Amino acid sequence: MPTALVWFRNDLRLDDQPALQAALAQGYAPVPVYIHAPDEAGPHANGAASDAWRHRSLHALDGALRARRSRLTVLRGPTLPALERLAAATGAEAVFWTRRYEPAFEQRDTTIKRALRRGGLHAESFNGALLIEPWDVATKQGDPYRVFTPFWKTASAQLRKPRPWDAPKRLPAPPEAADATTIDALGLAPKRGWDHDFWTQWFPGEIGARAALTTFLPRIAAYPDARDVPAIEGTSRLSPHLHFGEVSVQRVFAAIGDADAPPEARAAYQRQLGWREFAHHLLHHFPHTVDRNLDPRFDDFDWAPFDAVQFDAWTRGRTGVPIVDAGMRELWHTGWMHNRVRMLVASFLTKQLRMHWSHGARWFMDTLVDADLANNTLGWQWVAGTGADAAPYFRIFNPLLQAKRFDPDAAYVRRWVPELGTPRYPAPIVDLAETRDAALAAYKRRG
Repeated sequence: MPTALVWFRNDLRLDDQPALQAALAQGYAPVPVYIHAPDEAGPHANGAASDAWRHRSLHALDGALRARRSRLTVLRGPTLPALERLAAATGAEAVFWTRRYEPAFEQRDTTIKRALRRGGLHAESFNGALLIEPWDVATKQGDPYRVFTPFWKTASAQLRKPRPWDAPKRLPAPPEAADATTIDALGLAPKRGWDHDFWTQWFPGEIGARAALTTFLPRIAAYPDARDVPAIEGTSRLSPHLHFGEVSVQRVFAAIGDADAPPEARAAYQRQLGWREFAHHLLHHFPHTVDRNLDPRFDDFDWAPFDAVQFDAWTRGRTGVPIVDAGMRELWHTGWMHNRVRMLVASFLTKQLRMHWSHGARWFMDTLVDADLANNTLGWQWVAGTGADAAPYFRIFNPLLQAKRFDPDAAYVRRWVPELGTPRYPAPIVDLAETRDAALAAYKRRG
């Protein structure tokens, strides 16, 4: 039976895995492989929290493969020569993988595909991460969208009901690779165990992803209102599972569509999946936005000089603004932050402290277990007002009013800021009214 390499990346699952499906459908015995090549991610690689998650997710994938009599072959990069050596050693005739949309990976994967084909291998990539490819949605003029609502209207009209593919019950045993290493040898797990608290709340891997989806489905009816309340489990908490591809977005979209909930509630969550699609649409078409503004009118905006003391207070949850501090502490202890609170802490950094959004974006990429370049870039530029936004005003969230509205009993704040109201809690590092006025003045100067 001929063999094919199935190259796993951020698609760490066997269920609804199009690269694996293609290998089996075309009559190949799949050789699952993961290649560790962090240098190839460019300057915007995911950070320590993501590495900690990946370590556990890779172990989960290897366990799932071994339960089917296969296993994950782990190699070190560079990627192209690693694939070529493994193909030669196993006699593979083909290499299959699912696409990634980060600029560094899009360029690298194109080079790899061409080189493999020149070498006589059948090389093919598939959409395993999105509902619709970024290049399949365009305005009537053929341009990429910059505003979400018309994007989602066009994209959703093209969607068809997903028909996810079930994971195989058995797989052929792959041959040994002489230069294979182990998952533990990659050094992804933190040496000092600072991530210990993460795993009281998270279960990386395909089983954990399906459990999170199953837990969320009965709560969909309450989702439109509950999603904004940080003190309760009102969101799906699927973001890291989706980022690492432990569950397919097609599977999630189909499950939500079939859920026993009002149509408007199901549509509200599917719309959030639409925002994820939009983020990848923007990243593909405007790759420069990982560093620079989507809206060039903000290129000369009067950002304040970077203040290391204030930034440190923000990262440590010591700003003296309770809901901001609660969010930053939740992030530090769990590797995650509620989406409403993400907007508030980002607004505080970019508006009240008036620091460039890239400082916060880098911190999130290092500390979030769901750090995703597309979503992170969209989110920070949306809050900063420099990105895809139809709103004709300079959005500034008032953290005190937001806390009163979405955490009226202070249940969320008191969980993460137990010293609130005591001498141990600091005074605000800035005056919220004064800094808001200063931000608006800077906006007016921009023109």
